[in-house]
Amino acid sequence: MANSGKLSSEDSLAERLRARIEREGPMTFCEWMSAALYDELDGYYCRPDRIQQGRTGDYRTAPETSPLFAATFAFYISKLFADLKWPSTFIIFESGAGNGEFAQGVLQSLKKNAPKVFEVTRYVIDEISPAARQRAAARLSRFADRVSFQNFKDINSLAAAGIVFSNELIDAFPVHRVIGREAGLRELFVGVNEKNFVWIEGDLDKAAAAHCRRDGLELSEGQIAEINLEAERFIARAAGLVERGYVITVDYGAERNELRNAPNRQSGTLRAFHRHQMLQDVLAAPGEQDLTTTIDWTHLMEAGERAGLRTLRWERLDQFLAGEGLLSVLGEMTNSDRDSADVVQLSLSARELILPTGMAASFQVLVQEKVA
Repeated sequence: MANSGKLSSEDSLAERLRARIEREGPMTFCEWMSAALYDELDGYYCRPDRIQQGRTGDYRTAPETSPLFAATFAFYISKLFADLKWPSTFIIFESGAGNGEFAQGVLQSLKKNAPKVFEVTRYVIDEISPAARQRAAARLSRFADRVSFQNFKDINSLAAAGIVFSNELIDAFPVHRVIGREAGLRELFVGVNEKNFVWIEGDLDKAAAAHCRRDGLELSEGQIAEINLEAERFIARAAGLVERGYVITVDYGAERNELRNAPNRQSGTLRAFHRHQMLQDVLAAPGEQDLTTTIDWTHLMEAGERAGLRTLRWERLDQFLAGEGLLSVLGEMTNSDRDSADVVQLSLSARELILPTGMAASFQVLVQEKVA
């Protein structure tokens, strides 16, 4: 590989990353992961030729697993709307909306069951993938008069009242990787050898170092932790979208003490997936596999406090959905004009969302409130 830096769009992402490292030296894993997932040409989430979700993809999400997920959240959103004293305009912001399954389910449910809420609701989607935006726009065409696509970073004016929602978004934010050594914390950078991408230790990146000092991060010899700086930026940005309202985050994670002290997490929580299988080499095939980390809920709560949010609720997703009436929603859906096969499928999907052995039990919900 020549070091001319004159690579074209025909070069693979791996070739472009290798050329950059050979030209400029090792890069932070945060930069490497950002390219692997979000490169405009070949990033995992931006490639139009890749199916990420579903049985033929690499993972499944709750909105795609069952329409009960969005319908139950729509019921909860209508309750929050009432808590906001029935504002004259109401905006739901969703970041990382994918193909629009959740947005479609929420808007359908609001239109049917809470028409007064639906009438004043506008839905704003921030989705990085052009292909996903196109699919979401087609899926939401019947709601085109109240759905728009915007980059949240470009929104300057605050909504008077609204909700910022994300589902399995923050776990895919690029992270720095830090390792404990006798002499102090070191950062794991990405370098190259003759064939592969490899880990190289170096001094902490400036932003990562500041974060570690603020949190008083201490790691034992060889212990690895992820630093998700973008998570804090996202929470601050979400808080800045509404004058009063709520930030609702669904994801999988743990409190800080559990993340730092659990014996099975001494090597960090970074994982790679392909076709629902966990892969051993997270540096292999950038753009071809999903990369994810377990989020630090303590970090998100603290970030919210710094941004003017107070924690209202934090609980397991299955318990949240059960407490917010998923079984009642199931009853309403099964009593509507559905064939027997649909009813059976709905009932099976409900088990995944409310039983302690179902997929939802591995996720949590954080609700943060902003008061004007």
